[in-house]
Amino acid sequence: MRIGMRLLLGYFLIVAVAAWFVLAIFVQEIKPGVRRATEGTLIDAATLLAGVARDDVLSGEAQNGRLAQAFASLHEGKINADISGIRKVRNEYHVYMTDAAGRVIFDSAGKAVGQDYSRWNDVWLTLRGKYGARSTRIDPDDEESSVMYVAAPITDGGRIIGVLSVGKPNSSIAPVIWRSERRMLWASAALLGIALVIGLGVTLWINRAIGKLTRYADSVSENRPLPLPDTGSSELRKLAQALESMRLKLEGKNYIEHYVHALTHELKSPLAAIRGAAEILHEGPPPEVAARFTQNILTQNARMQTLVEKLLQQAKLENRQQIVTTSIDVAALFQQLYDERSVVLAAKNLQFQSQADAVAVHADAGLLSQALGNLLDNAIDFTPQNGTLVLRAREEGDEVVFTVCDSGPGIPDFALSRIFERFYSLPRENGQKSSGLGLAFVQEVARLHHGTVNVSNRREGGVEARLALHRHFT
Repeated sequence: MRIGMRLLLGYFLIVAVAAWFVLAIFVQEIKPGVRRATEGTLIDAATLLAGVARDDVLSGEAQNGRLAQAFASLHEGKINADISGIRKVRNEYHVYMTDAAGRVIFDSAGKAVGQDYSRWNDVWLTLRGKYGARSTRIDPDDEESSVMYVAAPITDGGRIIGVLSVGKPNSSIAPVIWRSERRMLWASAALLGIALVIGLGVTLWINRAIGKLTRYADSVSENRPLPLPDTGSSELRKLAQALESMRLKLEGKNYIEHYVHALTHELKSPLAAIRGAAEILHEGPPPEVAARFTQNILTQNARMQTLVEKLLQQAKLENRQQIVTTSIDVAALFQQLYDERSVVLAAKNLQFQSQADAVAVHADAGLLSQALGNLLDNAIDFTPQNGTLVLRAREEGDEVVFTVCDSGPGIPDFALSRIFERFYSLPRENGQKSSGLGLAFVQEVARLHHGTVNVSNRREGGVEARLALHRHFT
């Protein structure tokens, strides 16, 4: 499993567990919380009604007293209230009064008058000066049928002369509890959804940063290092810098070893030729023979000098990490490249076509000129007499793509995977080989510009070299 997915699952699991605990506590507290609030209103109502009912108890006519008349009017009236989506259409209070002995002398429902309620907790405790309350099920098997009663003492001169108890069915507060629980569940679902989206975003960001580092590490292992990626995080940036430092140190060791081996290999042939010519000259050959071998020594010396200069140029380029870019007029650059090679083109009678229109690109002018010059030189070397060269530049999205096409024999299949290796070279049209550093130089220029370079055979014959750079690279 990918590390990003593990982080997402771990994060979501923590949020889900935390949300479950919070939700469980809230849901568990909703029902008792609503009932406590309801009990508080019942206490207020019982205390208020107890004061009103005192005269009814003292008169001995509680069934016809003011409290009875008030409830008669209440039953005749209509209630039509919308309380935040919960409709109330009837009075839900059940009120009864008892005398000092606990016998019911008034019942708003008209059913319990004369019954002995002295054993019910609300009456029993209130008559003894304590807080009296009870919750009783109408149907013993149905929890939702319970009714909550709260009592208040009816006093006269500090003496308890009766009890007034106010009851309310718990089913009447069930819609409030159900709505609160439903809203809590919806809020929890929304919280988990938001947490999942945030976690997914963080995971994608981490995966993207790690993906950049992975691609960077893969490019290093494939010997085509990309520029150091910007991960957007100080910790990951330190990791990227550590990888870059490790790459540079490892490449520094391998670099010297590789260059020594390569340089030794490349210098073997000219050194052997110079040694052979020197041995012949040491024997005092005829002037014409001496002249030929002297020229051979000069040619091989020039070859070694060119090789060393290009190696130094390549090493200097590979050690660069940043470049200074300017806006370049591509049409003017193409004209400059043509003028520099006009003599060679005329010598081989090559047709040169260029197309740049009004394309402009931000790049290092010197490096871009050298890179395109190397591609053009390769194309000239591999194109036979009377051939054709095409140099183009066109915009593709945010990139400017330079292409150099020739009409030569193309690249053999066995060499396609090696053409960017240092010192790897194929015989030119004249049978000679180059230093094998031209395309390696172009590849480094592309790397410094965060671009790409590709070389491939064309279906109609010849080779197409493609150098793509960001149009507004900075």
